[in-house]
Amino acid sequence: MGRPSKYSEEFRADAVALVLTTQISIAQAGRDLGVNPETLRNWVKQAKIDRGEGPAGALSSAEREEFTKLRRRVLELEQERSILLKATVFFAKETTR
Repeated sequence: MGRPSKYSEEFRADAVALVLTTQISIAQAGRDLGVNPETLRNWVKQAKIDRGEGPAGALSSAEREEFTKLRRRVLELEQERSILLKATVFFAKETTR
């Protein structure tokens, strides 16, 4: 997972709303708000995806979060499996002595 954002969710939502509800360009809004225009562009893009207006196959924020949790869980299960396999081998050797 990435580093925590220095911008609150409320600030992000307000910045996205400013771009989507006015004629202000992303570049101008970014300058006015002190946000890198590419960062703001990514926020707007993700907001559109979350509203179902993104390209086919694009993951919503909720789907991204679930995907991240699932990847973390798979890694955890793979580590547990590896430990269990090593323990099985160890105990199998112990019982044959």
